Amino acid sequence: MGYALLAGAIAAEVAATTAMKYSEGFSRLWPSLITVTGYVIAFALLAQTLKTVQIGTAYAIWSGAGTAVIAAIGMIFLGEGLSLAKVGGIVLVIGGVALLNLGGAH
Repeated sequence: MGYALLAGAIAAEVAATTAMKYSEGFSRLWPSLITVTGYVIAFALLAQTLKTVQIGTAYAIWSGAGTAVIAAIGMIFLGEGLSLAKVGGIVLVIGGVALLNLGGAH
């Protein structure tokens, strides 16, 4: 159940971060409300996740997956450029999460 809650936390964080882009510095009401609500949900679900999943593992997955998904959203939907450095960074983030899960965070 912990990993299902973690997936929900990641989804809420990704939605909140994406909405933040459209909030124009919190000057637009609906994207701003989605941002705040998304982060509240993300942290609430992350807190519940930590009841059953180790903090190092949970945070590594949460931050790594969120970073990778937001970078992909930026490149695919928001017109951000794709570069070898971005791809390399995403690969390193995913690799770091995998390494923590293989033994570093357990």
